[in-house]
Amino acid sequence: MNSHSYTVAGMAHKSSCTLNLETDEEMVCTGYLVHKTKKIFVTFFTFLSLGILQLVFYWKKDWRIYCTCSMCPLRKAEILLIKNKFGEFFIENIKIVMLSTSVDTLLGKPSLEADTEAGPGGDAQSTISEDEIDVDESQVLIHSENSSENSCKLVYFEHRKVKYVWNKEKQAFHPLTSYDVATPALSTFYTKLKGLPEDEQKNKQLIYGENDIYVEVKSYKQLFIEEILNPFYMFQVFSCGLWFVEHYIFYAVCIIVISAVSLTISLYETHKQAVTLRDMVAHTSKVKILKSNESLCEVDSQELVPGDLLIIPANGCMMSCDAVLVSGNCIVNESMLTGESVPVTKTPLPNPPDSNKDVDYSPEIHKRHTLFCGTKLIQTRHYGNEKVKAVVLRTGFSSTKGQLIRSILFPKPIGFKFYKDALKFIGALFAISAIGIVYTIFVLIKDGAHVFDIIVKALDIITIAVPPALPAAMTVGTVYAQNRLKAAKIFCISPQRINVCGKLKLFCFDKTGTLTEDGLDMLGVVPVLDDHFLPLLEHADELSRGPFLSCMATCHSLTIIDGIISGDPLDLKMFEATKWLLQEQGKDKVDNMMPTIVKPTTADTYINSDSQTPYEIGIVRQFPFSSSLQRMSVITRTLGAPNMDVYMKGAPEMVVSMCNKTTVPSKFHEELHVYTEKGLRVIGLAWRPLDPKLSWHHAHKISRSEVENDLQFLGLLILQNMLKPETTPIIHLLREADIRTVMVTGDNVLTATSVARDCGMIEPNSKIIHVCASPPSENVQACIEWTESDATTGGGYTLNSKADSIQLKTFTEDIPCSKYNFALTGKSFAVIKNHFQDLMPKIVQRGTVFARMSPDQKVQLVEELQALGYSVGMCGDGANDCGALKAAHAGISLSEAEASVASPFTSQIANISCVPKLIREGRASLVTSFGVFKYMALYSLIQYISVTILYWINSNLSDKQFLYADLAITTTVAILMSYNGPYPGLVTKRPPGSLLSPVILISIIIQIFIQATCQATAYGLLFTQSWFTPLQPSEDVNDNLKCAENSAVFLTSCYQYFFVAAAFSKGPPYRTPLHSNIFFLLSLVAMFCFTTFMLFWRKEIALLSSFFLLEQLAPEHFTFCLMLFMLIIVNAIATFSVECIIGKESFKTLIRSLRRKRKSKNLYKLIEKEIREDKNWPPIKKRVTLNSVCGQSRGLLISYDECLCATVAVYTSTSE
Repeated sequence: MNSHSYTVAGMAHKSSCTLNLETDEEMVCTGYLVHKTKKIFVTFFTFLSLGILQLVFYWKKDWRIYCTCSMCPLRKAEILLIKNKFGEFFIENIKIVMLSTSVDTLLGKPSLEADTEAGPGGDAQSTISEDEIDVDESQVLIHSENSSENSCKLVYFEHRKVKYVWNKEKQAFHPLTSYDVATPALSTFYTKLKGLPEDEQKNKQLIYGENDIYVEVKSYKQLFIEEILNPFYMFQVFSCGLWFVEHYIFYAVCIIVISAVSLTISLYETHKQAVTLRDMVAHTSKVKILKSNESLCEVDSQELVPGDLLIIPANGCMMSCDAVLVSGNCIVNESMLTGESVPVTKTPLPNPPDSNKDVDYSPEIHKRHTLFCGTKLIQTRHYGNEKVKAVVLRTGFSSTKGQLIRSILFPKPIGFKFYKDALKFIGALFAISAIGIVYTIFVLIKDGAHVFDIIVKALDIITIAVPPALPAAMTVGTVYAQNRLKAAKIFCISPQRINVCGKLKLFCFDKTGTLTEDGLDMLGVVPVLDDHFLPLLEHADELSRGPFLSCMATCHSLTIIDGIISGDPLDLKMFEATKWLLQEQGKDKVDNMMPTIVKPTTADTYINSDSQTPYEIGIVRQFPFSSSLQRMSVITRTLGAPNMDVYMKGAPEMVVSMCNKTTVPSKFHEELHVYTEKGLRVIGLAWRPLDPKLSWHHAHKISRSEVENDLQFLGLLILQNMLKPETTPIIHLLREADIRTVMVTGDNVLTATSVARDCGMIEPNSKIIHVCASPPSENVQACIEWTESDATTGGGYTLNSKADSIQLKTFTEDIPCSKYNFALTGKSFAVIKNHFQDLMPKIVQRGTVFARMSPDQKVQLVEELQALGYSVGMCGDGANDCGALKAAHAGISLSEAEASVASPFTSQIANISCVPKLIREGRASLVTSFGVFKYMALYSLIQYISVTILYWINSNLSDKQFLYADLAITTTVAILMSYNGPYPGLVTKRPPGSLLSPVILISIIIQIFIQATCQATAYGLLFTQSWFTPLQPSEDVNDNLKCAENSAVFLTSCYQYFFVAAAFSKGPPYRTPLHSNIFFLLSLVAMFCFTTFMLFWRKEIALLSSFFLLEQLAPEHFTFCLMLFMLIIVNAIATFSVECIIGKESFKTLIRSLRRKRKSKNLYKLIEKEIREDKNWPPIKKRVTLNSVCGQSRGLLISYDECLCATVAVYTSTSE
């Protein structure tokens, strides 16, 4: 939406701004002022419409603003109309808070970069740049606000638990941020943030509000009002009121009772879920903070504000905010946020002594120094009398936990096509009812009916054509699926995503802990001696005492919890292989300044034979492992040694890059390749002694970069990560179902590729092409090289900005285009995304292994796949996969926690067997939703046809007849029809996702024709009978109910209801067969028998004549009943035959050919077709210019709106 503007004296006054640009929370805010005249008119029309106008405004919030307010510049606005990227409207009021100090002093003046790059909870973007505001205009706009009073005024609004504050300089709102976005230098946390003065803390409490993640639990009264004002319930209120007027009292009362029960259950479940969520996230406690005068103060955790200096208790606690650790160590359980229960060690934020080397704080980069809200601090450790301290970063809903809770409270609309089509179809039913209204009015006027009767019967057509129970009936299948998933230990916090799982086309998997076992088996070590590798040594404890063994014993983040060594499984295996002891000095502090000590198991081991000093190594400081850095290191001190040492372990390539090249064997890559191609986990080790002058205090302040350099390479640690027994069969099952599988992991690319081959992601006869992309440097342009897995030469693109061309290297042999898969690292992925974005669709289309991927890159990969049109699933253990799990259409976290907020689905069974279960349930639920919707649509139209036929003779169905059709038949069908479970197998074809697809529409249209023809024929048969005397209608419609016409039409329609239900209850290949649903089958048989009883019973009984007001035909006209039954049998055969024919693949193929569909709507199909047709890509044995590449891709360019025509621009801009 473009910003509106007003021009006054040549100055632009912005009336709207865009926030959170290019994010899911992007929204346009437009300013409005209340218009008194408009409000008076609205009040008048509200009384005139008996309040209906306010009901419309309740549904259409933007209409309320348009009718009661006038647009104005944002700086003058009292009310904001907010429109998000999904087309939803919200109204927020502008609020003002007076502070005792200038707002700029408390918040600082956000930089342009902060305003234009930040997003929700810290990433706001504004479409208003500083260039758009003239200098003179700025002075005019803020002239009146230069006074001390206005400078202390905080103008803001709150939307979905996020505060947006007014920026006077830019004349726009931006999200209220803290140190997580202002990104102060790391040294700032030590030099300036030493506690807040009393006055500043009180002002910040006014700005940031209470540090409380409060989930509002609405009262039952409030929930009832909101629910009853829903269009669905208002339609029911309208329907029941109309039925009371028509004296359909029994039916109306039944509907009211059923609706009341449904509403009560709904309110109870909604209230219960809100209470559960509130209790799950609610947390308050007493905490201690350090004031600016260094006094210690105990306050409630709700009073914490960004900048407070928090004292972490020695016995641990539950974190109530996000805070960065500035002193001491913490052992933290982050399972609440990540789903992974392995304790994590948090260390103090680096405090560089040299300010020139200072860097900005980043929550992602420095997460190993950040304590996140909602995590459990198990243990803390400090040195001497120094306390464990942390600076508060974010509070309330701005914290990490708060943002996760926001995503639950305000979920992103799924945008599933089925739901959109359902609304369109309901709209079509309303259109049909409009035709019926015209027909009814015409017929009743012809018969001379009273005006009141005409109005009532015309409106009654709406309640017949549009079934009030439709929305409720469609949710039944999802409820059954959710219960079945729960029984399979798969828990769901977003039920609407179950149907989406039925359309999944691609599944991404993490490797370690997901495809492979969590635990690692130590295979051995490969030490380095004199610039060459020694043979693999299986038992590491047989190594002689030295740096290699010391590195294995110390370079970890293990800790003792309740007497048991706990930590990362890799660290545990590595340490256990040394057979050393680990001791911690005291529970919470260390008097001898060594927090953790490791030593050999033999107590009489000394430094040397002449010394009585025990051989013990103390871990002085940890630089924790980071997935982005791909390494960890420790500073240690050996008892009696003159100096400290630094030990490092991590990805071999990363470790080697930080080693002295003279210490790295010349055959390093060959040796690494030997182990990684077998799928083994390889860890590199390195070491160097530190300067003897390095003191203990300096060791705790020295930067990581100062110690992680010029290391001596020690060798390799070889571990085996076995595939889980369920992995290979499940991957083969998914591939057979044509569900593409992709591995996205933080492990080595060769290891990941080997695992992909072993589990079947990559077929045995498929070639693997490693995509290696290098960023541009001073003299070298950005380039991409393609190397076949077992080849010695490679081929690739080299970006040349001067010649504006792509120079090509070549492969040694041709590669069949249909038999290759790409494997690439996170580094290459980043280069391609930044410099070769036009090639990204092809890369991800054929990419199977994405290794060394950071958490952010995993999210980017999921989004790239979604951009190609894939419905993407993601399965991970929750550790580094949280972002990708939430970004995917269906994310499954393998976690022991029942309600992990890391993803929509959580499986307590820690293997990927949950994936086909979820897909099968999704497919069954989706097909069920289609069947129920089609049935409800046909049920309403069958009844619509019956009523329109009877209206012609001024008759109708009786109250009890409506009751039998709507309750006994339809309600039973809607509940039991959805009970079918998923079919055991997975087929290649996915179920349809659109109600408006030709096959579905043809089915519905033909079925309507069949049922209408059958009812019309039944009605017409009466006129062929010599005994039949047409009804002579009286003015009172109740006297016209009991007649032969009514009996013929009613009985025919009853059979049609359950015949259609049975025909629409699809079985294999997505659901179990009809006969497996015993209750549904028995109900159909019972309804068939009772309806047949009504048709053929030859004695007059009060149940039929008095209760149903049904004229029994069998006692006197049994032959006609047989004719009617034969017609019904023909109707049933036609109904089932149509569904059988339409369900066949040959019919669907015929429809596709008749439609002459030239292009697929799915972008990934177009790209795959282009790849298959382009025999020269990847580049093989020839050289092409940039223009040639564009020309060769012409087919693909045309296929998706020439989106690759930007190739030249991309290459040019990236080269610059």
